[in-house]
Amino acid sequence: MIFVTGGAGFIGSNFVLDWLSQSSEQVLNLDKLTYAGNLQNLASLDGNSSHIFTCGDIGDSALVSSLLREHQPRAVLNFAAESHVDRSIDGPEDFVQTNIVGTFRLLEEVRSYWNQLEGSPKQDFRFLHISTDEVYGSLSKDDPAFMETHRYEPNSPYSASKAASDHMVRAYHQTYGLPVLTTNCSNNYGPYHFPEKLIPLTIVNALASKLLPVYGDGQQVRDWLYVNDHCSAIRRVLEAGKTGEVYNVGGWNEKTNLIIVHSVCALLNELQPRADGKDYNEQITYVKDRLGHDRRYAIDASKIERELGWKPAETFETGIRKTVEWYLCNLDWVAHVQSGAYRDWVQNHYAGNAQ
Repeated sequence: MIFVTGGAGFIGSNFVLDWLSQSSEQVLNLDKLTYAGNLQNLASLDGNSSHIFTCGDIGDSALVSSLLREHQPRAVLNFAAESHVDRSIDGPEDFVQTNIVGTFRLLEEVRSYWNQLEGSPKQDFRFLHISTDEVYGSLSKDDPAFMETHRYEPNSPYSASKAASDHMVRAYHQTYGLPVLTTNCSNNYGPYHFPEKLIPLTIVNALASKLLPVYGDGQQVRDWLYVNDHCSAIRRVLEAGKTGEVYNVGGWNEKTNLIIVHSVCALLNELQPRADGKDYNEQITYVKDRLGHDRRYAIDASKIERELGWKPAETFETGIRKTVEWYLCNLDWVAHVQSGAYRDWVQNHYAGNAQ
């Protein structure tokens, strides 16, 4: 059995679905089910005895301890995190509590559990921490892409909280010998992505005849990674990664935010044209730039390819088409996740930043 935290969120749920589609090994899934955690992501697993779900917080030490001792997992994969930069700017405390304090408490319980193991179960145990390229800060146009040795320079409360969690994971390996692995990924996209992030927000707003908000001049650059490729990288790191090591996971797809929005609009023009025949690009509107907005992220994923033989299977063109097609086929899922609280947050955030 493996123990996945945050397994009802975007990346976590995709990983659980991907894992169980390829393996008979059980998954113990712990998720707090905050606004971005959604059991509907895992509806296809209803009745599947290989998926054991518990609603709870990684910061609940007693709960985590009891789950570890009851289920005796061979690995813990920590996806649980508050992850939206804009929300971290509006309310950083939740990010401190989940990403720093929660990770610390999880590490403590995992260390206690691991210390009681003996023989091969102890030797083979792994703690895999899923993190982000945002911990490295921002790059200028001509800077080389982030490597695993790049200095941490987080610029938002979100990235600072993730950087802190990364440091705690490293410290537990260096101090206590806990067999840890860390992955730092670039921007993920794909099915089940909560519609506050750029790609799903663009799709959802376009279909609803709403404005498509673009920060500043739209020239912020990100490396885009299809979520199923990320899942395969995590499986590979868990399987063969060297304990104590960090592996950057990227898609080799640097694109500006404006190109991303235009790409989504072009696919929607093709797959579900507007009733009035006009171009979805006409809905683009520029809003005041995010505070401390990092200009460019880029991942050098050569280490994981060189040492573990992993590279992404999807190009951006194939991945974004699959993503748009998925949303068009799952509009009921979109409607379900758009709660009143979510709608209020989006309306207040972008209305307050309109140019």
